[in-house]
Amino acid sequence: MSTSTNQLFKDKVLGHPAGLFVLFFTEMWERFSYYGMRALLVMFFTASLMDEGWGWPREYAYAIFGTYTSLVYLSTLLGGYFADKIIGYRYAVAVGALLMTLGHGSMALETPFFIYLGLTLLVFGSGFFKPNMTSIISEMYKGKDEKKDGAYTIFYMGVNAGAFLGILLCGYLGEKIGWRWGFGLAGIFMFFGLLQFWLAQNIFGDIGKKPIKTEDDGSSKEIAKDEPKLNPFTTVQLFIIGVAALLGLAWILNDPVSKISEGAYNLFDFKMFGIEGSNIAILSALILFVVLLIIRIPRYDRITRDRMLAVMFFAFITIFFWAIFEQAPSSLTIFARDYTQRILEGNAADIFKVVNSLMTIIPLGIITWVLILLFKKTFTKYALSNIILALSFVIIWGISIWMLNAEFEKEIAEVPASWFGVLNSLFIIAFAPLFSKWWESKYNPNANMKYAIGMVLLGLGMACVAIGASDIPVGAATASVSMIWLILVYFFHTMGELCISPVALSYVSKLVPGRMIAMMFGIWYLAVAIGMKLAGVFGEASEGIANENGLSYFFWILTAIAVGLGILSAVLYPVIRKLMHGVR
Repeated sequence: MSTSTNQLFKDKVLGHPAGLFVLFFTEMWERFSYYGMRALLVMFFTASLMDEGWGWPREYAYAIFGTYTSLVYLSTLLGGYFADKIIGYRYAVAVGALLMTLGHGSMALETPFFIYLGLTLLVFGSGFFKPNMTSIISEMYKGKDEKKDGAYTIFYMGVNAGAFLGILLCGYLGEKIGWRWGFGLAGIFMFFGLLQFWLAQNIFGDIGKKPIKTEDDGSSKEIAKDEPKLNPFTTVQLFIIGVAALLGLAWILNDPVSKISEGAYNLFDFKMFGIEGSNIAILSALILFVVLLIIRIPRYDRITRDRMLAVMFFAFITIFFWAIFEQAPSSLTIFARDYTQRILEGNAADIFKVVNSLMTIIPLGIITWVLILLFKKTFTKYALSNIILALSFVIIWGISIWMLNAEFEKEIAEVPASWFGVLNSLFIIAFAPLFSKWWESKYNPNANMKYAIGMVLLGLGMACVAIGASDIPVGAATASVSMIWLILVYFFHTMGELCISPVALSYVSKLVPGRMIAMMFGIWYLAVAIGMKLAGVFGEASEGIANENGLSYFFWILTAIAVGLGILSAVLYPVIRKLMHGVR
């Protein structure tokens, strides 16, 4: 362990370096802004002009949502490269936070130009921010492997705390007061996150500074005995990668542009053999990618090749997991707004007000306690950073109390459509420790069995909303389905997420050699990006399916996909276990 790392552990909060909690709060405000804005995006696009929205068809909103979330993950490849090679982790985080602050500010203006500009800035900002926060944590805990699990657990709590508060408060302001208030609040707290991180950056010592070029003495070229032989990319392979990447990116961008412009701007405005040009483009990109894998994978030794095949299988399942899971901010939010009974009266209204108050105050109180612990260790050295952080919490408490008081003064309670999204973070905070204990016990299942369980749980969630929607007439624009069905959806989906999302990257790091981790992480984020875009595609299909066969039919299709893939993963258990060569 380096002297720098030892220094970090001198000032500890809850047994961890105080710097971890600087990252905790920075990430919390970033997630606050990201999820707060995202909870409003589709509703803003589809809200009527009378409700100060854009009055878009749902197809348009789902298309741009899918493209936005997909590009957020693809941009991490660019941000990670710049941080590693040029500017370092700290500057990357700061640049990302600044771009996202400007992006949220732009969206608050609500004009088409500034909405599109804001989304663009948010994509690039996330790319710089997202991969480099975890990189700083990794550097902080070099030589302290026994502390890493706990550190990432604390960090993950910050992620979910931010998502919880962002959806709750930005969603409330956006729906109840005005869209610009929700978008603007997201930007304000991203700015607070930027300031408190930048002013406290010295707490990380030398970690995350600009990379320094050093002369290579040749030792770096030596390959460990357990490492596979070098398999450098050929010119042909690089050409295939370039063409596939350009086709895929063009398809992702062209999808919303062609729909919103009603065909006026369409890169793939042609047909070949009766197939639409856009379909030809994305199929060509996928075929080229498969060809690349077929060329490269056989050139590795047997164990490396087998493990890479296992990773590819998990990546395939991951695509559909996120495609279905990410219906939450799109088709499920629209379902909550248009088809769910959200007006509560009498005892039901009183119960909701009390529950909502406890859901808001208790997590906020716990996070404030953590903040006080951080103050005790860092205030003397980083007073201004701490003051800014304290100010942000004063504002959060003020908005929360104002919101709860305003709702208690009403005789009835109208549950915001975005409110259901907070259940995911709430369930994660409540159940993550139980799943962690499960993974550490003797009953810890193999990777593909975790995927099987997760996909089946995902399917059960969709089955719940399918049952709830079963009485909605075909083509109906509104309905009054019980809230319980959406609550069950988020419960089962969160349980599925805990089986898949937190462990996914862990298995990638276990299954591939050290030299190949960056490449395989890139492939993994590509799979996530495809899943995010596919979520938008599924959402686009929902309206047509609902008009022809009913909304319930759409959710049953997603149920069948999720459960089917879960069963496939379970059936392939012996095959995947063999491919993993002892990795659990």
